[in-house]
Amino acid sequence: MNFASLPDRRAELDPHGAAVSDGHQSLTNTQLLSRVRMAARQLQDLGIGPGDVVALQLTNRVEFVVLLFASWRLVATVTPVNPSMTDVEVVRQLQDSGARLLVVEDGTAVMAHEVAVLAVGELYEGTTEPDQAPLLDPATLALLIYTSGTTGVPKGVMLDHANIDAMVEMGRRALEVGPADRCLLILPLFHVNGIVVSVLLPLLVGASVVIAGRFAPRIFFELVEQERPTFFSAVPTIYSMLAALPDDVRPDTSSLRFGVCGAAPASAELLTRFEARYGFPLVEGYGLSEGGIRMPLERA
Repeated sequence: MNFASLPDRRAELDPHGAAVSDGHQSLTNTQLLSRVRMAARQLQDLGIGPGDVVALQLTNRVEFVVLLFASWRLVATVTPVNPSMTDVEVVRQLQDSGARLLVVEDGTAVMAHEVAVLAVGELYEGTTEPDQAPLLDPATLALLIYTSGTTGVPKGVMLDHANIDAMVEMGRRALEVGPADRCLLILPLFHVNGIVVSVLLPLLVGASVVIAGRFAPRIFFELVEQERPTFFSAVPTIYSMLAALPDDVRPDTSSLRFGVCGAAPASAELLTRFEARYGFPLVEGYGLSEGGIRMPLERA
């Protein structure tokens, strides 16, 4: 799959279909393509081109997705930056990745003066001339995902477009998602799981994405009842918190076909208890930033 042209394909096949929303704004496929084209023009005006690295230090929001596709449209690479990192940690990632541009939340103070900075609120509005998305070489670098640093200084993991294509295809086959699905994104977008499983996979198959803000156990099921997603991806800690909610919490989970559990080991007891309480199955995924995401080809 040429992910640089995915917004174009969605707009052509289903112009008015839902693409991505975040509680503040909701974009159709045509609107997503328009926003991607405008953002790509702005990045180009700022000197971004093939081989450059764009750093995104953003919370979970629609603009992250827009800038992801806009960067790929220019054959550039994206390195997501954890918004909670210290200034020293951010500077280290910017220097190590060779980022030429850092996109931040409005009002964010930035120490890395040698890198151009763009506040997300300054993104161009309006429309621009239609353009043709490039046909990317699969070996082109797509993402620079940094490890957590638990065993030393965080290291940049180089994932090319062939890598993300393989991960998304594996998820498509294992999870059997399609155009009727709706994904609720609750994982941070600075993590490969959030980008691949909760954004690229549903958008590839014609499904839509609802981006949630910071995860909170007591409002999670309110979002489920309001947005009616068919699946979501989370880590064992989140499932533990949801399983520990008071017994009187009895949400309507009828829209959910399954949940994905990954990024860390989960006990069989937790998975069984969660499924019995909330009435939908969990699928375990596994992998590393360095090796990509893996999923079973059949759900249990």
